Amino acid sequence: MSVEVCKRFESIRKWLSYEVIVGIHKNFDENLNKYCDKGSCDDPFEKVNAGCLYLFDEFFGGFTPFNSVANRNINIVDYILIWLGYMLNLTIAKDNGSIETFYNTYINNDRRYNTKIKDVTGYHTYNDLIYIKEDLMSIDIKTMSKFYDAFILLCDICTGVDENSSNCGNYLEKAKKFVEIYDEFNEDYYNGRDSPYNQLLSTLSDDYYNLKSICYDFPLLPTYSRKYVIKSTLIPIAFIFVAVSIFLGIAYKVNNKSIKQYIQH
Repeated sequence: MSVEVCKRFESIRKWLSYEVIVGIHKNFDENLNKYCDKGSCDDPFEKVNAGCLYLFDEFFGGFTPFNSVANRNINIVDYILIWLGYMLNLTIAKDNGSIETFYNTYINNDRRYNTKIKDVTGYHTYNDLIYIKEDLMSIDIKTMSKFYDAFILLCDICTGVDENSSNCGNYLEKAKKFVEIYDEFNEDYYNGRDSPYNQLLSTLSDDYYNLKSICYDFPLLPTYSRKYVIKSTLIPIAFIFVAVSIFLGIAYKVNNKSIKQYIQH
């Protein structure tokens, strides 16, 4: 995460408000019009798709943005998918769907997501970048909206804090709020090291600690989910209890058999 990254998301927030998506406000920003088929986006999903293409272009649309804006950090795709989940939740709030349906309809077969990225090695297309993060698309959009709130809070800190850390105190409360939200996520969504939820938690925590390296007074994040640790601890304890019970049962039978044989003799 960087100021430049957050500025792109700040722009898209201004251009694609709820009112614009559902058609209450008719003024669709010219920066997004070029991503519309035939120069016009009338459907809410077409508008969201235009915003998605804009973000990929800004971060990964060639050698310069890939190296200078994105700084070769493909974890920005995490934030694009978080944003996409949030936007879809605005448009289909009654459903508890995932990004996968939108992906299959608007992204997977769209030539713009499948056109080779110029002068970049390692990743051929935007779709390649999404494919690397495909597990995240299984997260339901309502949950993605919660992660979006945390991401925006982190961006507010990122764009406000001076590199010389002179104004860190002004953002301490926001940092505490982020830690509070992160702790809730950690308790509700931590499902093991390789789960898609933990991938998002890891991306958020890495960027938070980059900010904490500037603002030393920012609080620490919780390391593990308390629920997960308790669950992980109880399972082996239960296994040991069962194993001991079986062992004692076998020992009792063997000992009882020996006593009977002794009495018979």
